[in-house]
Amino acid sequence: MTLSSEAILASARKCLNIELEAISTTSAHLDESFVRIIHLIEAAILNGRKLVLTGVGKNVPICLKLSGTFNSTGVPTTFLDPNQALHGDLGLCQAGDLCLLFSNSGETEDLIRLLPSLKRLGLGTVAVTAVPSCSLARFSDHLLLYHYEKEACPLGLAPTASTTAALAIGDALAMVYLEMRGFSKEDFARYHPAGSLGKALLLKVDEIMRTGDRFAKAPDSVNVQEALLTITRARSGSIALYNEQSRALTGVFSDGDFRRASLQTPDILTRPVADFMTRDPKKVRAGVLAVEALKVFETWNIDDLLVVDEKNHPVGMIDGQDMPKLRIV
Repeated sequence: MTLSSEAILASARKCLNIELEAISTTSAHLDESFVRIIHLIEAAILNGRKLVLTGVGKNVPICLKLSGTFNSTGVPTTFLDPNQALHGDLGLCQAGDLCLLFSNSGETEDLIRLLPSLKRLGLGTVAVTAVPSCSLARFSDHLLLYHYEKEACPLGLAPTASTTAALAIGDALAMVYLEMRGFSKEDFARYHPAGSLGKALLLKVDEIMRTGDRFAKAPDSVNVQEALLTITRARSGSIALYNEQSRALTGVFSDGDFRRASLQTPDILTRPVADFMTRDPKKVRAGVLAVEALKVFETWNIDDLLVVDEKNHPVGMIDGQDMPKLRIV
């Protein structure tokens, strides 16, 4: 059967809207049971234990994805194949671990057979399902429900809206617990050292700032002409200015400042640059992560950002044009 472009797009939007509705309905039905599971996760991790996720069929990739999400935020998590578990893999389970069992119907025989062994080993169990009266819910210690009206599959058979809701509620557990722990970007960076994400998160401003001949700086006592010559030599867009005695940062002067001021001040080249500099410019401390510098750029919409040491001495400058090259933005 050939479908027109309009029919293809309409079918795609119908699928997405059904899955969107599943997430929306799940969100609307969240209650104290979700809060209880969060505290169970917290208790397990604070006691040095881990999360165990298990399921069959389409729930396998959901569990694997959620395991990766929890691990990436410092929460030790593993996937347990329910069939292999009964043939030795239960050895990875410890008393005090918390096991989340994913089953849409809650009648998955493999998971129900696994439950007694998990309890015998001292694991807490949570049924993650769409059916509150299912066997898995009855035999587990706790219940976490997700909701959906129907599958997005035109035949009503392929797991679509149900798997989306299951994954989303798992993500919600991971993100809420991350927020509870005060997990920071610096913490996140420690678990992502490789690839462009790790590079962006681990880079410090010291590694990307312009220094030496590429960093224009001068005492704030110089005149505008001297400041412009220093900017030109450094091939920079601005210059850091400091107090000659204390060496502390006092301001910044850019070629844009020069253009604007020159319209009203014909003799600007011979005037002290301090008369035209921007005092108390935006800055970051040496040693902070580059993503923190990016936050300043985004908040204040600036072109250059100064880097200072603990004594407020200017030690470098970050040019906003360098950020995309380093894949930080």
